[in-house]
Amino acid sequence: MTEITEETIFTWGAPPLKFGAGASDEIGFEMSQYGVRRVLILTDAGLVAAGIPERIADNLRRYEIAAEVFDGVHIEPTDDSFTKAVGYAREQGPWDGFVAVGGGSSIDTAKAVNLLTSYPGELMDYVNKPIGAAKPPPGPLKPLIAVPTTAGTGSESTAMCIMDILSMKVKTGISHWRLRPTLAVVDPLLTMTLPAGVTAAAGMDIVCHALESYTARWFTTFDRKKPEERVTYCGSNPISDLWCEKSMALLASSFRRAYTHGSSDVDARTDTMMAATFAGMGFGNSGVHIPHANGYPIAGRVRSYVPDGYPPDEPMVPHGQAVSLTAPEAFRFSFDSAPERHLRAASLLGPDDQKQNDPREQLPSVLVSLMRDIGIPNGISAVGYTENDIPDLVPGTMKQQRLLATCAKVPTEDDIAAIFAGSLTNW
Repeated sequence: MTEITEETIFTWGAPPLKFGAGASDEIGFEMSQYGVRRVLILTDAGLVAAGIPERIADNLRRYEIAAEVFDGVHIEPTDDSFTKAVGYAREQGPWDGFVAVGGGSSIDTAKAVNLLTSYPGELMDYVNKPIGAAKPPPGPLKPLIAVPTTAGTGSESTAMCIMDILSMKVKTGISHWRLRPTLAVVDPLLTMTLPAGVTAAAGMDIVCHALESYTARWFTTFDRKKPEERVTYCGSNPISDLWCEKSMALLASSFRRAYTHGSSDVDARTDTMMAATFAGMGFGNSGVHIPHANGYPIAGRVRSYVPDGYPPDEPMVPHGQAVSLTAPEAFRFSFDSAPERHLRAASLLGPDDQKQNDPREQLPSVLVSLMRDIGIPNGISAVGYTENDIPDLVPGTMKQQRLLATCAKVPTEDDIAAIFAGSLTNW
C-alpha cells in the first residue's frame, strides 16, 4: 500500500431544504415529524413586533406542539448574548426542539442554545481554538428548524455559529457538523419588508461567501487528515464550486433589483434568497478566508458607526458590510493563487461590467461597481477607522487562522496590514 500524504477526501453536507413562498406556514407539520412536544422559538424583538414568530408558534400549536418565544437575540450576537439565551433556555427547559426565526444572529444563537442545553459545559468549551477549547459536541443535538428572514448569512445551511467575544474585541465561533440545522425552511416572503440598507449588507455577505469559497484552497492541497481530525472547512471542491457558481449567477441578475425594488419584486427576493442558501451550501463546506477574517476585527472594534437600516441606538458594522470592506483588496492579493477562478468569478458576478485591461483588477472592479450601486460604505475609513488603527486590527485577523489557512495564498501579518491599508477607501 502506498502511503497517502496529501488529502484525497472532501466532505459535503447540508440540511434538508424546504424553499418557496409560504414555506414558513408549514413548520408545524415539519416539526411534528420529529415527535416533539415542546419547542422554543428564538428570535429578536423586531421580528416579534412584526408578528412572524407568533404566527409560527400558532402553526406549531395546531399540531399540538407547545411553543414559547424568546425574543432576546442580539443583532450581531456576542458571547454575552449567547450566554443569556442559553441561561434562559436552561431555566425554562427542557425543550424537545428549537425554531430559529431571523437572520444569522437568531440562527447562530439557536445553534449555541441547542448545543449547551443538550450537553453540559460553558460556551468557551466549544469555541474554536485558539480562543476557546474547541471541544466537539459529544453526541447528537435536538431538532432545529432554521427560518431565515434575511438573504445573507446562509446560516440555515452551515455547521457553525459566530459571535463577538466582547473582552477581546474579536469575532470567532463554534464549528462542527452537528450544529447544522435539522431542516432549513426558506420563505422569500419573509424578506419583502427588509430595509434597503439591510438588504445591501446581508447581500454582500452572500457575495463574499460565494467568492471566498470559490477561491479557497483546493481540497487536495491540504495535508492528509485522520477522520477525527477533519474540520468542517475542507477547501474548494467539485460540489461546493457548483453551488457557488449558481449563487453568483443569481446575484448578478437579482441583487441590485432586490436592493432597489425589494418591497415589490418577489422574483428578485426569491432569487437573492436562493443565492444565500446556495452560497451557504458552498462555503459551509469549503470555507471562507481573508475578507471574513478581516471582517471580524472590523466589526468587533467599532466605535461610533451606525449603519442605515439598523437600530439607531447601537454602534455596529453589520457582518455583511464588515466582510465586504476589504474584499476588493483581498482578491487583488489572492489573484496569483488562482487567476482563472478570479476571472471566472468576475464573469459570473458581473457579466455586464466593463472588463479591465489588468486581469488582476477584474474581480475588484466588479465588486466596487456593485458596492457603489447598493450604498456600501467606501472602505474602512467610512466606518470610522484610520491608518493608525491598522496595528490594532491586524491581530484580530491573525487570530482567525482557521480562515486564513483556507486561502490559497496564506497571508502574513504584513500582508494583512497592506490589505487594510489598501482598503481605507475602495474607490
